[in-house]
Amino acid sequence: MGKVPKKPKQTKKSICTTHSAKSLRLQKGSLPHSIVEVIGTLQKAGFDAYIVGGGVRDSLLGLAPKDFDAVTDARPHEIKAIFGGRCRIIGRRFQLAHVYSGREMIEVATFRAPPKDDTHTTEDGMITRDNVWGDIEQDFARRDFSINALYYQPIKGEVLDFCGALKDIDSHTLRLLGDAKVRIEEDPVRLLRALRFKAKLGFEFDQDLANQFHQDNWTLLEQVSAHRLYDETQKMFGGGYLTPLLPLLFEHGAMSSLMSFAPNEPTPLMMVVAQNTDRRIAADKSVNPAFFYAAMLWENYLYQLAKYKKRGLPFHEAQIKAAEKTIDAQRIKTAIPKFAEQFITDIWLLQPKLVNPRVRDIANLERLPKFRAAFDFLVLREGYDTHPLSEPTQNMGAWWQAYQDASAVDKAIMIEAFGTQAGTPKRRRDRNAKKDTKTRELEQLKELSLRSDDELIKTRPEPLFVVAGAEDLVKKTKARTKLPTPAVPTPVFEPVNFTQADFEKLLANDEPYIPASRHRKRKPSSTLSIKEREQGLIKQSDEHWSGSKQSAQTKKPSRHQSKQVDGVTDIEPKLVENQAKPKRTRRRKSNAKPKADSI
Repeated sequence: MGKVPKKPKQTKKSICTTHSAKSLRLQKGSLPHSIVEVIGTLQKAGFDAYIVGGGVRDSLLGLAPKDFDAVTDARPHEIKAIFGGRCRIIGRRFQLAHVYSGREMIEVATFRAPPKDDTHTTEDGMITRDNVWGDIEQDFARRDFSINALYYQPIKGEVLDFCGALKDIDSHTLRLLGDAKVRIEEDPVRLLRALRFKAKLGFEFDQDLANQFHQDNWTLLEQVSAHRLYDETQKMFGGGYLTPLLPLLFEHGAMSSLMSFAPNEPTPLMMVVAQNTDRRIAADKSVNPAFFYAAMLWENYLYQLAKYKKRGLPFHEAQIKAAEKTIDAQRIKTAIPKFAEQFITDIWLLQPKLVNPRVRDIANLERLPKFRAAFDFLVLREGYDTHPLSEPTQNMGAWWQAYQDASAVDKAIMIEAFGTQAGTPKRRRDRNAKKDTKTRELEQLKELSLRSDDELIKTRPEPLFVVAGAEDLVKKTKARTKLPTPAVPTPVFEPVNFTQADFEKLLANDEPYIPASRHRKRKPSSTLSIKEREQGLIKQSDEHWSGSKQSAQTKKPSRHQSKQVDGVTDIEPKLVENQAKPKRTRRRKSNAKPKADSI
């Protein structure tokens, strides 16, 4: 028989304590206009509405809330009727309403009550659907942590406390409402949320909550959908507190449920990526959580790559198969979208190309869409990738940093110097060499067309990491490398001055100029002068025409003409003979069938 699901204990009727918002230093003017507008609209429609959750908690702690959530006694279809096209109903397990106010989105939930039966719970007590509506006291009982169970009414200026949440905030204590064991069985993701709040707020677990971090509860995460776990990891990796959170995930055993083949402790590469991720979030810069996945799964990828290389596969094919195998194993734990999978794979495949680039591919590598992320990953590997299967980076991070900061002319010098130092063997002549030269010239013209150095600096992307020694490398390269000088000197033509005697000599010797290439094809002309030649040509033409007239009269008929004359005499008697004889007509065969003989 299956395990009998446990029902939550019946809690006594809670005592609500009302606090003034002014006494807690909460001001309506400090709230965004969007949340105040949504709360006011629901209140005008005759419904109760409150701000609840992390927005109230962070405001009391003096932190900047990331967002604000609202809760009301209006049903989802009633919320849709109030806000019309600005509202969209989402969710199956937890049905919510997304209300858009300007450019901001406010999540509005309806008061929930404990489930009336066990039709939407698993054998372990996990709630699979929770759309039972109730009142504010029942909704309070459905909250997970006490610090998230404060209800703030900004228009009335009141804060409702049902469980002593203000005391827990003052004492920095994380406490689950109700029986901690039952609440974890209802939703095992609350374990991850508890670790996240501890890393973000610096609170400590109470004893009941601390006792729930054991292997039996972590196995319950296997029943949670991979897509929901991926969403939860996005909140953890992109919340700005990944550095203190990462050791907690390994210490309490959560990483084995979130990562395939997880190590016992975070690697140095994971920690430095976490630190840089938090630094970028603090500077209000964009981050891609898939970048941390690339660092987290890097060692698993190296193991798979070594396995396929041992089988004798070509290196590029081994890379692709190793990346696919690593990501497929991770999908068992958490879902990975297609765009994140491609992002991670591109970072891994570009690492050998950045460490040992071919000279002709350097310019093309910089133009790749994922070059910037792969370069950042290479810089982090130089100082913190200590895995024995990882190939050395050969200090190429500093070289690529200098290459990106250089101008188009300096880039060409650096590429030439890199090819000289690397000692690349001679290859066949590249057919696209002219195209590369033309592209490089266009880039140089574009570089020269910029008005000032300030505009040039603005057009460059902001580097994520600045490698020490990059500027010195550029200076040394410029000093060591010089532009090549032409091997053959440019010919210099001296002017020639002609005298009058030279012109008379040219006129006397009127021999036409004949190119050297035509000496064998054409016989040299005579040494006669122009006048003598003209007189000789006239005499020859007169003799030629007089002789041609005489020869035409005494000339014998040609063989062809004689045949034509003889043919005329021969044809006439033949025509007479043919006319005398009647033509023989050839009988034509009929296709018709012969008629049958009549009897």
